[in-house]
Amino acid sequence: MTTFPMTVEGAERLKAELQRLKSVERPAVIQAIADARSHGDLTENADYDAAKERQGFIEGRIAEIENKLAGAQVIDPREIDGDGRVVFGATVEIEDVETGARRHWTIVGDDEADVRQNKVSVSSPLARALIGKSEGDSAEVQAPGGVRTYEIVEVRYS
Repeated sequence: MTTFPMTVEGAERLKAELQRLKSVERPAVIQAIADARSHGDLTENADYDAAKERQGFIEGRIAEIENKLAGAQVIDPREIDGDGRVVFGATVEIEDVETGARRHWTIVGDDEADVRQNKVSVSSPLARALIGKSEGDSAEVQAPGGVRTYEIVEVRYS
């Protein structure tokens, strides 16, 4: 079975989505299908087709979330003793060696990644370049515009 690393927050968010899909979305689409069926001929019933398509999406997402939660390796960053090394769940402040610009990123599971919240996927090129390094180390990242070099300024586990 494939394992999916995720933070506690990410696992809780998936559980909440699963609960919403099962208790709100699924019953709503079942009702929509029943309503569309009551209108008669299904061969040219756009409402019925749309509801069935939506049902397929919902059922697929439910199966996907259940699979991920079954294989989840939930990691609480607050319990990590990384000794200053970059590991899954760590928040890393980096400085672009060329421009001096600083950013911080939290390394999270694939489903949790969100650039607007400074969360980067563990499988991204940036995270792969940072993992295993320590404060003061440099990391080279293959970016669309070429290789970028970053210095690791700080590593936190929060």
